[in-house]
Amino acid sequence: QLHLVESGGGLVQPGASLKLSCEASAFTKDVYAIGWFRQAPGKEREPVSCTTLIENATYYVDSVTGRFQISRDNAKNTVYLQMNNLKTEDTGVYYCAASDAGLLLRALCRSERRFGVWGQGTQVSVSS
Repeated sequence: QLHLVESGGGLVQPGASLKLSCEASAFTKDVYAIGWFRQAPGKEREPVSCTTLIENATYYVDSVTGRFQISRDNAKNTVYLQMNNLKTEDTGVYYCAASDAGLLLRALCRSERRFGVWGQGTQVSVSS
């Protein structure tokens, strides 16, 4: 059974960088895409970025485009989220999730119900 574990969160000042990791127990052939989602205090969970494991397609929501970069190392069963120029509004719990739905990545990333396996989350706090 697939398990996901996030790490790399922390407390940083605005403008700083963090790199999150999502380590999977195994990237089986059933895993089509990995997504990063976040939930700010008092708000609903929202997508951040997604990547497919074979085609290497990537998707970013507008608020993080140009600042965040998603990447993967299939040999290590790990997907990363490099976050640069962090802003206070990036604060939240960041989750990674796996999907086996072979949809267009933009549509898939914006439909979290298509992601069946979730990690426990890692806290990212951006504050001066």
